[in-house]
Amino acid sequence: MTQNPPDTTPKVDFRTDPSQYKHWKLSVDGEVATLAMDVDEEGGLRPGYKLKLNSYDLGVDIELHDAIQRIRFEHPEVSTVVVTSLKDRIFCSGANIFMLGLSSHAWKVNFCKFTNETRNGLEDSSRHSNLKFLAALNGTCAGGGYELALACDHILLIDDRSSAVSLPEVPLLGVLPGTGGLTRVTDKRKVRHDRADIFCTTSEGVRGQRAVDWRLVDEVAKSGKFAEAVQSRAAALAAEGRKTGAKEGVQLTRVERTDSADGVEYQYVSVSIDRAQRVANFTVKAPTEAQPTDVDGIVAAGDKWWPLQMARELDDAILHMRTNELTIGLWQLRTEGDPAAVLAVDDTIKQHADHWFVKETVGMLRRTLARIDVSSRSLFALIEPGSCFAGTLAELAFAADRCYMQDAEDNAPTLQLHDSNFGLYPMITGQSRLARRFYDEEEPLAAAKEQVGKAIDPRTAEELGLVTTSPDDLDWADEVRLAVEERVSMSPDALTGLEANLRFCERETMETRIFGRLSAWQNWIFNRPNAVGEKGALQVYGKGETAEFDFKRV
Repeated sequence: MTQNPPDTTPKVDFRTDPSQYKHWKLSVDGEVATLAMDVDEEGGLRPGYKLKLNSYDLGVDIELHDAIQRIRFEHPEVSTVVVTSLKDRIFCSGANIFMLGLSSHAWKVNFCKFTNETRNGLEDSSRHSNLKFLAALNGTCAGGGYELALACDHILLIDDRSSAVSLPEVPLLGVLPGTGGLTRVTDKRKVRHDRADIFCTTSEGVRGQRAVDWRLVDEVAKSGKFAEAVQSRAAALAAEGRKTGAKEGVQLTRVERTDSADGVEYQYVSVSIDRAQRVANFTVKAPTEAQPTDVDGIVAAGDKWWPLQMARELDDAILHMRTNELTIGLWQLRTEGDPAAVLAVDDTIKQHADHWFVKETVGMLRRTLARIDVSSRSLFALIEPGSCFAGTLAELAFAADRCYMQDAEDNAPTLQLHDSNFGLYPMITGQSRLARRFYDEEEPLAAAKEQVGKAIDPRTAEELGLVTTSPDDLDWADEVRLAVEERVSMSPDALTGLEANLRFCERETMETRIFGRLSAWQNWIFNRPNAVGEKGALQVYGKGETAEFDFKRV
């Protein structure tokens, strides 16, 4: 087996808080929160580039992701978030081009994926929690900056005769708008095809009333009336935004973990890495202490409430492994603990589903599970004696590419379904993972639903189609070993394409198109000499040289 040299690149830590922010200012005034972008030029995540003109790198987006999380949980009084800039005449010039030019292919694609997920998260909160977002563009807004605006519910552009919105990646860089730009222009803004073609091939962009007429923004306001227009629009959005009735939120403390050379350990999640096999073992644990069942107790537990703490730990583990462990291509998903404890929490969630804190916790779980779905890693679920694939934790089995369940003679594991498995945590297709599994066919879904409340044994689980196979004790170790050895020997590029195609089948949404296009189009274009060759557009940008293209169409 070919071994990759040790990775000596500094690890990226996704944990932060407002006291550490370099690039964003978060303020709250009643129902309206303001997230103001003020990027520190010298505050790049890695050396070699300056973040001029509110351009961003991964570090900027890590802070944005954290800030949105804090608004969701720490500020339930907020109904609307205004996203704007503190710099004069510039909202955001997009992803930093020099950072992209210095980055490896894997870094660029992972960067695009995380920014996609962060922007999708804005839309997720709007859809499920009615938390509204206003993009207050007080200056020029280009590339990834406009893609951030596109993720908001309403776009207000200053009309100062110079500020424009643009997606200049094709004419300037030889790549595509990588964080959902093209897809949101068509699927969300419904910009007419011919106008979108002009817009995406014109580096100077579109401004003023023309931007409104082309549906690129919702409204414009003259410089002297811009602040008043922002205030008025934010108030209107707040009036129709989320209403939690809560006066105080839940503080999000730092996610604590212990790092080692071959893994990370949290309270409810652990990841151990077998570097020789290029396999990571994720283990998610059920609660070990009694969990509150009333809303007062749930809120008092705060971020230590098991479903929220587990989700935050799992999310951090996914991001850590996806960004820092590129050669670990297979994730084995395991669980342990008492299924009854998980099912009891699921019952509590169902009982208090309309409470703001419960709803936001479900949102955190939904987005974390969706992050697993779009990760370019092979996923095998292993259901063994002592496993706890029940209710919410059963979603891990249904997210996997394959699910092996040991038909053990003693202490045979069970699979336990809950109502939560039938739509509480929809994928980005809008389907439950079971509905995706069975292509929304009524008969197998009805048969699965009849099992809610029952402990499903291995053979029944296989007969119902809930697992891939259920080897007995004699065959278990060899069957799993052979499957793992076979999987890790295959081309990671081919597997990434295969998995992305098979995990999202039949149904298409804006989100599936965004990630599908990222996996295929952007992945391919980022590898082509026209973009990243010695004279590729991305490499010569800002150097006073002209890109040299191979004009053969592929």
